[in-house]
Amino acid sequence: MSRIRPIFERLARERRKALIPFVTAGDPSPAHTVPLMHALAEAGADVIELGVPFSDPMADGPVIQRASERALKQHVGLDAVLGFVAEFRKRDDRTAVVLMGYANPIEAMGVEAFARRAQGAGVDGVLVVDYPPEECAAFAELMHAHGMDLIFLLAPTSTAARVADVTRLASGYIYYVSLTGVTGAATLDVADVGAKLAAIRARTSLPLGVGFGIRDAASATAIAAVADAVVIGSKIIQEMEAAGPADAVERASRFVSGIRKALDERAPAERAPA
Repeated sequence: MSRIRPIFERLARERRKALIPFVTAGDPSPAHTVPLMHALAEAGADVIELGVPFSDPMADGPVIQRASERALKQHVGLDAVLGFVAEFRKRDDRTAVVLMGYANPIEAMGVEAFARRAQGAGVDGVLVVDYPPEECAAFAELMHAHGMDLIFLLAPTSTAARVADVTRLASGYIYYVSLTGVTGAATLDVADVGAKLAAIRARTSLPLGVGFGIRDAASATAIAAVADAVVIGSKIIQEMEAAGPADAVERASRFVSGIRKALDERAPAERAPA
């Protein structure tokens, strides 16, 4: 069993929300990746989504595209990403790690080889943007057989049939994309997100994480009022870009720590009687 379900169960008992930062493996350099993962965990991350660099990241906006380009220029591929996770596990056996990326690197490695190696490295879950649920029942079964969760995206445009397909196969959590478009888009409608999440919850008991458009403590706490987890990616990468490689890890840690603090400060109010 992966670490994801116990993490969400513990957080639910504590009436706290999961914080899930996304970073691209190999950015700003391969040497930064494992220290960055540890810094995010120490800053309060419950799950780390680790992006697998890819040359055609169709769902990602320009910020994450730049991160992938920087990593690819330094020859970071799926082999290296699995190595980063294995190294991270030497010190951290608590924080969940989800690989987020695209089908091509997995297909190039071979899905069975990938499943074995990912399990051996200590990966907890996989989110493959371009594996539609209608076509990956066998892949979901393979992931589950190796103790990993298969996580799917849902969006405001997802049909009832797509929601049914996803909730049938997904495990760990479901990642709800709060906006149409690519990562890094700007405007959140929390009421609309809440309504869409309620419809999804009618079909599943899995935790629901929300990402895209979360850029600060205010947007994170607003989303936390309706979601089980807050996912932040582009803003963290922007913070690291602004800091430069020498200070990237410290800047990311400080940003995530601020979000964690804001989420936890909100929690006591939620626990108070109405």
